[in-house]
Amino acid sequence: MTKVEKLLNDYPAARWIALALIAMAMFFGYMFVDVMSPLQALVESQRGWTPGVFGTYAASEYILNVCGFLILAGIILDKMGIRFTGIVSTSMMFAGALIKFIGVSEWFQTTEFCNWLNTWWVAMPGSAKMASLGFMIFGCGCEMAGTTVSKAIAKWFKGKEMALAMGLEMAIARVGVFTVFSLSPDIAERMGTVAAPVGFFTVLLLIGVINFIVFSVMDRKLDNQLAAANALSDSDTSDEEFKIKDLGKIFGSLSFWVVALLCVLYYSAIFPFQRYGANMLQCNLNGLSPEAASDIFRWFPIGAAVITPFLGNFLDRKGKGATMLIWGAVLLVCCHLVFAFVLPATNSALIAYATIVLLGISFALVPAALWPSVPKIIDEKVLGSAYCLIFWVQNIGLCFVPKLIGNVLEASNATNQAVLAAKAVNADFIPYDYTIPLIIFAGFGIAAFLIAFYLKALDKKRHLGLEEPNIK
Repeated sequence: MTKVEKLLNDYPAARWIALALIAMAMFFGYMFVDVMSPLQALVESQRGWTPGVFGTYAASEYILNVCGFLILAGIILDKMGIRFTGIVSTSMMFAGALIKFIGVSEWFQTTEFCNWLNTWWVAMPGSAKMASLGFMIFGCGCEMAGTTVSKAIAKWFKGKEMALAMGLEMAIARVGVFTVFSLSPDIAERMGTVAAPVGFFTVLLLIGVINFIVFSVMDRKLDNQLAAANALSDSDTSDEEFKIKDLGKIFGSLSFWVVALLCVLYYSAIFPFQRYGANMLQCNLNGLSPEAASDIFRWFPIGAAVITPFLGNFLDRKGKGATMLIWGAVLLVCCHLVFAFVLPATNSALIAYATIVLLGISFALVPAALWPSVPKIIDEKVLGSAYCLIFWVQNIGLCFVPKLIGNVLEASNATNQAVLAAKAVNADFIPYDYTIPLIIFAGFGIAAFLIAFYLKALDKKRHLGLEEPNIK
């Protein structure tokens, strides 16, 4: 049997290049997720999307995932492998983005198909229906790609700088959010339409597909080396092949369900908030322009991007993952309460900037500790399915919370005189009161804190290794 003295991922340059390729694919994906977030006021004036319609559109990203696609995606990932799943998922992202671009484009509004779409469920414009269809397909690909990337990093960085690698991947993705909040309103303003930024970021997703194809070439070489060294991963060996019944190992794990519940509670106060964050700043800071509000909100992911690699390095060498989860939840609660009560009372841009950055730090603490913890509690053979099932539980919250927030925002402002007056004259800006939605977000954070505290106690009792370093 041929022995391989040094594997491809043993070379630092090779494994970091592999990380860069897949991280850039997710970078483009995260930019597209929020391409419409800073344009809520503009899409309401140009396409007639009310907050309720915007919430339905935002929820559409997760609908098919909640209906079971993510469970299927996990099985595909563990049965078909990283390369196949990665190329399929990034291609789905591009296809869904293309449909969404068609839906919001000007020429589509005059087509017979759009007119037909306008004839049923009249509360939802045809443009929103088409955009939501595309966003559903994109969302399936994006979540599938996210789990694939997590498993790819676990494979390439096993026994090495895994938390740092996952932290850097997340940091790059966060910079994507910063970039889109900077570029999207600027492109829309220059071109005079919401379709322009959607089209621009759709092209970038095609580059993401190419990136994953290049990574797949490297990953195939690594697998060939592993085969030669008789060190194939569990899912690639005939005697230990992944079987559907292996999912019972996940469903029967208390630790898994605690992590999944923490995930859905925490992220329900983050990603849905991103959809409304820029508009919230407009309303709480005396009607800022969309560009000015986006300039403030874009700093949210920068706090996460800057600190996440340092947290990953700390986790690799020192541990304390469960403790980080607790502090991340505490910061989350504090930030949403400041947005709800302090910011409207002070109208202070300085407080807005500071709170946004602190929220970004919270967004670094939790994901940096959460995702590298999963391989510690789940068998590598079913790791892809475990990530997908966590994402599935998370998507349940992400599907319903944006719609909940949109409906609550409308209902809580039904008698708001400033809102009624602005709507009466078809104003470009509607001064909504965001107090109740922000309290709801804070409530999710409190629940996440309680679960994180319980997880730390469970780790101490069962010795899961969440507080231990990754590098052995």
